[in-house]
Amino acid sequence: MCNSFRLNNGTEIPCIGFGTYKATDGTGPEIIKEALKAGYRHFDTAAFYENEAEIGEAAADFKIPREDLFLTSKVWKADMGAEKTGKSFEASLKRLGTEYLDLFLIHWPRPDLKKDWQGPLAETWKVMEELYRAGKVRAIGVSNFMPHHLEALFGSADICPSVNQIEFHPGHTQETTVAYCQEKGILVQAWSPLGRKRVLEHPLLKELSGKYGVSPAQLCIRYALQRGVLPLPKASSYERMKQNLDVFGFEISSEDMYRISSMPPAGWSGEHPDFERIYFT
Repeated sequence: MCNSFRLNNGTEIPCIGFGTYKATDGTGPEIIKEALKAGYRHFDTAAFYENEAEIGEAAADFKIPREDLFLTSKVWKADMGAEKTGKSFEASLKRLGTEYLDLFLIHWPRPDLKKDWQGPLAETWKVMEELYRAGKVRAIGVSNFMPHHLEALFGSADICPSVNQIEFHPGHTQETTVAYCQEKGILVQAWSPLGRKRVLEHPLLKELSGKYGVSPAQLCIRYALQRGVLPLPKASSYERMKQNLDVFGFEISSEDMYRISSMPPAGWSGEHPDFERIYFT
């Protein structure tokens, strides 16, 4: 298994990233420093996460050369459109303390479920294409897009997205979206690659983790990699951070890959780009 994926524009991206949504709550930059210490160099954040400054501070304190980091951020729904996208990007740069991003994503395809979304989407993508051509970002992409959202984007886009970041884990593999993206040469990234507690405690994953001598979390991360999907796990302890990177000493058999892919639905967040969020009790 290689240490990186190659995006459709030739950019190399580390094959495992550190997801930072709510990761810095109550800890500030310290959790990012722990991740850097554990060996992570690929960090996924967003304007909406409100932790870009903490990531920038941790990287500066850790004295990591900028070229050794891969930083991703995202433009939020409320900042889509021709006027706000560029301002959001510049604000992210300032908070991160960097002159460029490695990857910039549209966080969600629809700025509002009740209004036109194709117009703001096209405007936002045009700005992102300009940022890419200006060398301010090494690659551009999307997040939480399904095939019909990508089809709408292709109607006006000059540049194909390099990445589509979606919820992906055993029990919620979004097969149609993954197949569509891989056919188009778009790398799928997995947010929430470990699912939730009920996924990690699923009998099948517990059985297979025992078979391979790894944790259920390691099994989920390895599963994503073998599917050609880049996982973005997060962890709150140094030991778990290290463990989540230690997934190259085993390989899941094709039979067991099919078993995992055929799991019943489990662990869905309740988030869907075309509908109001569902909250589970």
